[in-house]
Amino acid sequence: MIKIIESPREAMQGFSRIIPLEEKVRYINELLRVGFDTVEVGSIVSLEIIPQMAGSMDVIERLDLREVTSNLMYLVVNIRGAKQLAGMKPITHISYPFSFSSVFNRLNVNSTVEKSLETAKQVVSLCEEAGKHAVIYISMAFGNPYGDPWSIDLLVEWVGKLYQAGARTIPLSNVSIDIGETLISEVFSTLIPAFPDIEFGLHLHTSNNGWFEKIEAAWSAGCRRFDGVINGLGGCPRTGMELIGNLKTENLLGFAEEKKLTLNIDQERVREAIKLAKGIFGE
Repeated sequence: MIKIIESPREAMQGFSRIIPLEEKVRYINELLRVGFDTVEVGSIVSLEIIPQMAGSMDVIERLDLREVTSNLMYLVVNIRGAKQLAGMKPITHISYPFSFSSVFNRLNVNSTVEKSLETAKQVVSLCEEAGKHAVIYISMAFGNPYGDPWSIDLLVEWVGKLYQAGARTIPLSNVSIDIGETLISEVFSTLIPAFPDIEFGLHLHTSNNGWFEKIEAAWSAGCRRFDGVINGLGGCPRTGMELIGNLKTENLLGFAEEKKLTLNIDQERVREAIKLAKGIFGE
């Protein structure tokens, strides 16, 4: 079984125009009927920095959740945002982008590594109290373009700290640096045996070249959770390196078909979602 997490939030945050609320609602409602494990519907961020996220909270109130089986995930960059979501019943998962890169923290969440770790701890604790699931991403998990220290040993050390904080779902992201299948294999082959009760995931920013080999490397090492974006849209703003898009959901679905993996996906709904995405974002 493979888990596919679809993130319209990623597609929208890097888009050139602000998408009207009704278009956002229509698109997310379509995604919620595809059968993805989780749909990341929005984020609480500064609208001065990421104006495309305007209306994210209004989206929640307008979603049609009848017969929806997908989890609903929301990203926050501070504990204030997490507290805002804690009482919202439709939201099942709250995600937070932790990083042990001091430069990434300064650019992306206006924090230090130490403060970011404390925020991650608070998000985990708040989710436990509110009956929600904390998803703590590690950004810059596969290297660092800013010159900050990085190694697999250092990655293991910080995963250990998040584990001690109670995090049990930890997707890994390269954010804005292209990586190859060898490094992906080495990272997951190290972490998964070391922390067998953590669900690791791959949040891959990549061009469309070599996508199969990269997914295969993570899968063969034991990763079963993958983030995708229809059409591979979006990227991570405020990093200074926003040019690499996301792993295409279509490629993840193609990988699952090639491997004959179990998927509870409505293929007709997928086609409708892809068509709708093209209408909103273009080809």
